[in-house]
Amino acid sequence: MPHTYLAFIDESGDDGLNKPFRDVGNAGGSSKWLVISACLFRKTHTLDAVRWRDEICAKMPERKSRILHFAKLSHGQKLATVQTIATKPLRAISVLAAKEPIPEGVYTDKNQLYFYMTRYLIERLSWLCRDHRPNAPEGDGRVAITFSRRGGMQYDEFQSYLERLKADESGEVRIHWPVIDIDAVTASDHSRSASLQLADAIASAFAAGFEPDRYGNCEPRYAETLKPITYNRKKNYLSYGVKLVPTHDDCGLNSQQQKMLEVWK
Repeated sequence: MPHTYLAFIDESGDDGLNKPFRDVGNAGGSSKWLVISACLFRKTHTLDAVRWRDEICAKMPERKSRILHFAKLSHGQKLATVQTIATKPLRAISVLAAKEPIPEGVYTDKNQLYFYMTRYLIERLSWLCRDHRPNAPEGDGRVAITFSRRGGMQYDEFQSYLERLKADESGEVRIHWPVIDIDAVTASDHSRSASLQLADAIASAFAAGFEPDRYGNCEPRYAETLKPITYNRKKNYLSYGVKLVPTHDDCGLNSQQQKMLEVWK
């Protein structure tokens, strides 16, 4: 039986912890935040996702390419992108790691921080698929997950990581496993998938609210525009569609980042 849901995952920022962090006036160095986001919709909307991407591109006739890279868009184009996404039958989930407060030597293995944060994302994807199942009777209730391909990561290693989490009996892993098809975890190139381009826009929109630009400014409007399609339970966003690690009290948020946080309270 086919899957009921499709999830597409992309990130903004990097998981580097050893390099100097990016500072005002300097585009070099490691990002201060790692944001990983999922764009989830019912499999029946597979072809619609291409039309959604093309609808966004049609609003920017000056662009020559149909491939969306959120970071390369102007401010107005970014707003038009998220305004369009916010009208579609999909859900967004984002997990955000503040890297500066992480003690030295905590994440030393390759992809360790990325895997750790993606675990939180998969948890929330599983809850959303489980909770939404009464409204999506087609298929087997499971989700097929596609990552945007990133250098230095083997996706069979991530499948093995999920298998280890599934075997964990500590009770700390809160993934609802009946909806997660580990064998269906794959990766694709950003340029080949309209759905991954939507996920890129979501991740970049949330990153803009927390990662200062080269002038030291954050922009919360992109993520705020996506609030209608961000996963929540009874208006609780911070436990579901928006997850900060560590807790927001320990992230060292400045006044601009606090404003971004207020959007979700």
